[in-house]
Amino acid sequence: MKLQDLLEVLPFYYADGDISEIDINTVKADSRQVTEGSLFVCITGYTVDGHDFVEEAVKQGASAILSEKEVTASVPVIQVADTSRIMAKMAVRFYGYPTQQIPLIGVTGTNGKTTVTYLLESIFKEFEKKTGVIGTIQKKIGDNAYPVDNTTPDALSLQKTFQDMVDEHVETAIMEVSSHALDMGRVHGCDFDIAVFTNLSQDHLDYHHDMNDYLHAKSLLFAQLGNTYNSNQKKFAVINEDDAHSGFLKKSTAQHILTYGCGVDAQVRADNIYLDVMKTTFTLNTPAGSVLINSSLIGQFNVYNMLAASAAAISAGIPLAVIKKALDQMSGVSGRFEPVDGDQDYAVIVDYAHTPDSLENVLQTIRGFTKHNVYAVVGCGGDRDKAKRPVMASIALKYADQAIFTSDNPRTEAPLAILDDMAAGCQTDNYVIIENRREAISRAVNQGETGDIILIAGKGHETYQEIHHTQHHFDDREVAQEAIQSRNLKEDQ
Repeated sequence: MKLQDLLEVLPFYYADGDISEIDINTVKADSRQVTEGSLFVCITGYTVDGHDFVEEAVKQGASAILSEKEVTASVPVIQVADTSRIMAKMAVRFYGYPTQQIPLIGVTGTNGKTTVTYLLESIFKEFEKKTGVIGTIQKKIGDNAYPVDNTTPDALSLQKTFQDMVDEHVETAIMEVSSHALDMGRVHGCDFDIAVFTNLSQDHLDYHHDMNDYLHAKSLLFAQLGNTYNSNQKKFAVINEDDAHSGFLKKSTAQHILTYGCGVDAQVRADNIYLDVMKTTFTLNTPAGSVLINSSLIGQFNVYNMLAASAAAISAGIPLAVIKKALDQMSGVSGRFEPVDGDQDYAVIVDYAHTPDSLENVLQTIRGFTKHNVYAVVGCGGDRDKAKRPVMASIALKYADQAIFTSDNPRTEAPLAILDDMAAGCQTDNYVIIENRREAISRAVNQGETGDIILIAGKGHETYQEIHHTQHHFDDREVAQEAIQSRNLKEDQ
């Protein structure tokens, strides 16, 4: 693509050098990824400033530089006011406006995003539609899966992925949309057709100023659905009616609204809910009719996840019979209330619960199933919202017979300092502190007796533990399985 064609998306810019005949093969914001014919975009980050790497980018073959500061280079420099905002426009133009070619569903909220996206994937597959999924666990194009670094990738990676989906004839794209991505503008240029709100509870206050700022970031997804109506491309805001913030989000959008919940005011509603240790059943009442859902997904929180997915699917025109079949067949999502089976007579469950609300939801569900002991292995991430640490600890102590506080991803913080923060607000003494996560999981497994339930919370699907900028392989499911097998061997001797 000619650089001048790429610059057509910019109403104002200053060019230093002749740009008339420059060809651009790719757009990069990481100098290490620059190749011959690249446009290098200088982004001012929290720890690294891309403007410091212009010379390196030129050596790597950059044909032009996009900057927001004055820089000197042997190739043309295009200077704009805000490279982060412009990069999204550049990415959309460079990759050919891909989300205008495929329907796009965005799911935001504190908890449930991953489960809802995978429920939607299952529903669309049942409807024989090829899907693409972008989220916390991975990105998928059809049946092919690829690793991800962030819940919502940067604008360049995101638009490249959407172009790949178009090339692979994906018929619906589904993505998790984080509050960080919304606040940073990573999804600028994405043409969303359906926006889904799951819930809002305390999280990410290390980034957002307060809960109002956090809510405002979430609301951007709904505001960005647009302010006009097109009968050939109807847009929908799918909102959890039972969440206290639903009213604010309704005011944030001009588009069609479809609510869901368990209360009488919801348009997509769950009635006659029956929760069991092995299954969940409820009547799904919708504007399109009613069906009985028999799901292996456990807990009230999963009722809400299924309602959210159902409402989004109805908005997309999926028949109710297809939705029912997909929900009835769905077996679970990696690291979400995932059992670890080692032929033991006590239950071990791994879950991604890493916020106060999600931890309480999971522990409430477990408490409703067992009359025996509940053990909770819980930690809190380093370099993240410190205010939730004592809250998480208190919730664990409220619902578990014993809590084991341990390291999660300490990152650059001292693990024991994080654990001290957790223990600071404890009003009871039914806990122990075991810094080493492997030892903590082993302790819980070795305490389990017939009928007990052990929850290992916080990391879920993650296969690493991050300590001082280094990721070490660590999978709660593997570690739990090893601990169970080790105990079984000892008992068999």
